[in-house]
Amino acid sequence: MSRQIPYRRLAAVRLADAINKIEGVPVTAQAKELSTQWARGEISGPEMKALLIKTHKRVVTDKDPE
Repeated sequence: MSRQIPYRRLAAVRLADAINKIEGVPVTAQAKELSTQWARGEISGPEMKALLIKTHKRVVTDKDPE
């Protein structure tokens, strides 16, 4: 990975987080951590997506009924 790619990825993550905030969509700490790992090249895009889905499915299914 070239030296500029992590900076570009980090900028993309910050933009996505800002858009979500504007739209009122919360970004979990887990999502932020996985995005940072992806930006650094520590995990791939498909790995990040799979981990996000797994984590958020658990949050939804473990949630107390309202």
